[in-house]
Amino acid sequence: MTRPCDALPPVRGTYTYDAPLKDLVWFRAGGPAQILFRPADAEDLASFLAAKPSDLGVSVIGVGSNLLVRDGGIPGVVVRLPASFGKIDITGTRVRAGAAALDAAVAMAAADAGIARLEFLRGVPGTIGGALKMNAGCYGSEIKDVFVEATALDAQGNKIVLKAEDMAFVYRKAQIGEELIFIDASFDGSPDSPDAVRARMEALVAQREATQPIRSKTGGSTFKNPPGHKAWQLIDQAGCRGLTIGAAQVSEKHCNFLINTGEATATQIEALGEEVKKRVRAQSGIALEWEIKRVGVAA
Repeated sequence: MTRPCDALPPVRGTYTYDAPLKDLVWFRAGGPAQILFRPADAEDLASFLAAKPSDLGVSVIGVGSNLLVRDGGIPGVVVRLPASFGKIDITGTRVRAGAAALDAAVAMAAADAGIARLEFLRGVPGTIGGALKMNAGCYGSEIKDVFVEATALDAQGNKIVLKAEDMAFVYRKAQIGEELIFIDASFDGSPDSPDAVRARMEALVAQREATQPIRSKTGGSTFKNPPGHKAWQLIDQAGCRGLTIGAAQVSEKHCNFLINTGEATATQIEALGEEVKKRVRAQSGIALEWEIKRVGVAA
């Protein structure tokens, strides 16, 4: 029988087999990648996608800020973009950022250049690639508000350019093919003084630190806000604040956050989320929808 590693095309980047992912995701839990691929650059990634076996599964992770990797790990190839995909270029009020650029770094670069409207990215954990996939946002702003275009590779390694209408942004989601891997994106802000932009960013950061358990091992907001409701309020009203399963806990500080208080397994974290959903449904009749992306297979 042919194993995935026997059929992998030659690359200039690196393959790592049975690669631990636990230390690459914010929850600090979960299983390994069957194969972890770090491409040298966009051309290397495109060549890999074009030459790989058609039945080989490919997924991509950033810094794992809004991700739960199940304990059985992720089969196939997991792509992790290196720092070379994280460049940030600014022309006028246009900011172009690589998919591996940290959202916070993009916000700070924009502030230094006197560009407003990207401040919200300072409060979004993770990278631009993930932010595009989930139309990330906070405090009343989201990616779609500043998005111009993005470059991505399809499953065959073809480079495509997506405009806003192609992304079909909705709340916490871009309605695009799961197989697309983003390379970079452009955003448009508006001119303002760097000091004014930084002041708004600092206020946002202070608010986030005061209300969210950002120093904990967490995956960010667990559930999407249902129309007309706040997820954290529904969870609180259902009596779930502080609820635990093993070392997984509903945060006391902000109960739309699940935290790993020690050595929680991904199974425990996911089970806690499902228990929260069950109790909220029983108390309010509202079905919560996961915002955290859960990937991989059970142990």
